[in-house]
Amino acid sequence: MTNTISNSDKTKHLAEIRTQNDPYLRPYKKIITRRLQKINETEQRLTQNKMSLVDFAAGHEFFGLHFNGNEWIFREWAPNANAVYIIGEMTHWREIPEYRLRKVSPGGAWEINLPADALHHQALYRLRIHWPGGTGDRIPAYARRVVQDPHSGIFNAQVWRPLRPYDWKSKRPSQDIDGLLVYEAHIGMAQDYEGIGTFTEFQNNILPRIIRSGYNTLQLMAIQEHPYYGSFGYHVSNFFALSSRFGTPDEFKALIDAAHQAGLRVIMDLVHSHAVKNETEGISRFDGTLFQYFHEGNRGDHLAWDSRCFDYGKPEVLHFLLSNCRFWLDEYRVDGFRFDGITSMLYLDHGLEKAFTTYDDYFDANVDEDALVYLAMANKVIHAVNPMNITIAEDISGMPGLASPENESGFGFDFRFAMGIPDNWIRLIKEIPDELWHLETLWFELNNRRHDEKTISYCESHDQALVGDQTIIFRLIGSEIYDHMHIDDTHYKVDRGLALHKLIRLITLATAGNGYLNFMGNEFGHPEWIDFPRQENGWTYKYALRQWHLLDNADLKYHQLARFDRDMIHLAKSHHLLGSKSAHLLHEHNDDKVLAFLRADLVFVFNFHPNHSHVGYPVQAPPGKYRMIFNSDMAVFGGHDRLEKNQIHFTKAHGSDHFQPHQLSLYLPTRTAVILKKQK
Repeated sequence: MTNTISNSDKTKHLAEIRTQNDPYLRPYKKIITRRLQKINETEQRLTQNKMSLVDFAAGHEFFGLHFNGNEWIFREWAPNANAVYIIGEMTHWREIPEYRLRKVSPGGAWEINLPADALHHQALYRLRIHWPGGTGDRIPAYARRVVQDPHSGIFNAQVWRPLRPYDWKSKRPSQDIDGLLVYEAHIGMAQDYEGIGTFTEFQNNILPRIIRSGYNTLQLMAIQEHPYYGSFGYHVSNFFALSSRFGTPDEFKALIDAAHQAGLRVIMDLVHSHAVKNETEGISRFDGTLFQYFHEGNRGDHLAWDSRCFDYGKPEVLHFLLSNCRFWLDEYRVDGFRFDGITSMLYLDHGLEKAFTTYDDYFDANVDEDALVYLAMANKVIHAVNPMNITIAEDISGMPGLASPENESGFGFDFRFAMGIPDNWIRLIKEIPDELWHLETLWFELNNRRHDEKTISYCESHDQALVGDQTIIFRLIGSEIYDHMHIDDTHYKVDRGLALHKLIRLITLATAGNGYLNFMGNEFGHPEWIDFPRQENGWTYKYALRQWHLLDNADLKYHQLARFDRDMIHLAKSHHLLGSKSAHLLHEHNDDKVLAFLRADLVFVFNFHPNHSHVGYPVQAPPGKYRMIFNSDMAVFGGHDRLEKNQIHFTKAHGSDHFQPHQLSLYLPTRTAVILKKQK
């Protein structure tokens, strides 16, 4: 009783802290308290106060295939099954008595012990499960290695026990970082040829580029096994298996090892918001029921995504998903996760076509509180394994508290994506000529975030690069990008596109809360969209690649855009930009199209005007001497070199009274940004 009372008092105290941080939450204090109590009660129910939540999240050490002592042990959870066999190359794909599992618990755990010579490294196998009224072949739910036959297309689990386990050479980066500079990448399409790239190719050819570019965090997509390549990895079939189309477990470990050696953190997309419908390859109808891992009835189907929806209220599902979090941390030493599709998890209607205009939307009956509980516990597990681990929430709804720490009644994510920012950029570019962009609105959109939660800003991610959408550079330039990107070719549309591309990226980074993200190739204005092989395009790999040769050619403007991005990232790191307080607005004039702000003791000034260069333009700034340390108009960035490098500026008091605000007097060329640093 004492513990119950103390836990109740604790949740009330935490709810009080939450409502103090955000007064708009006060009407929902009882709901917040109830949700916090539900998290505590669920954790106690799972652990029975006999173990930690991290110890509970160890299903991968019990279920699946393991070599222990001098024998193989295999376990599976299939509560509706009445017989389970391992079939494979060793049984000639037939059921034989020696490979029949025995039921070892009323809850549906099955087990078999096999001699050491019964299975060998790289042997193919699967399960044949019998249930009342039917039977089916299944890939084990905890399978760590799944491969596809290149001819038949059939997937099978594969025994993975090489003679020598991988020998880790580098420790994980341990130093704290001021802010995340995330490079989002896809292993398979990172290569410069038509085909599927590998972990080894990425390590040898792409990783050095990312290291040179200055980003401190690598975010990898499509790591969990998925049967359809074109799903971008978001229709997962085998949650504990690495996508074998990119290589072996040891090759993935070598990639992570090399990244760590260079001081780069590696996080991966974790898809726990839904699962692929496939039954043989996946876990849908695994034991003959549709509700083993998923909701029963219509709620178990995600109609918009054609996938299955997890039942986060089931202890066995929580065991599976929490163990999955810990598995990737333990086995591959990843440094954290970007949780995909959180909005879909949080709301019974999946947040589809919903505006989220009132706080009521976060506290009504449409919220799946079981999903909220799961996310809070997942963050507990991930940070208990290593406090330096990173978690990022991909949520478009703006659910309060997602990226607040547990001790402030939050759900524990370290960061959340500022997903409204790329939407705003696309809307501006598509619908409004840049000479009509409203700077006050732009400033609001760039800084519209909860300041008690850490956010990551970006102009565009993989979402904006897919067929059916366009990258920013292509929207700005159009088809002229194919013929007018030589450094000696002067073309108005290309010139405009390059200038705005730089301004958009710089102002997004400079106003970002605590992190900034770039998708692979967008830093140099990759000209092509992403289109994975599919029936509609004749199964071509023509657009499932990155044309690095464009970046490497110093005679092309892609090279100049990449140089701008590299120097921009270096400046942000060297001045601890993302670790500093939010930007402070100094000047905004919509007609002049000038925006200026202060951050990290740097003065940022943007002139978005398409045809008016301002001479002697007054910008308020703290008194002192300033040196121009960066400008987007440099020739090496594809600009016109209209500004003298390292020029010095002094502020002057506005008017005769020296107590009046001080101002800088600046030359601001059209579509140019300058950064000034105060000198001692």
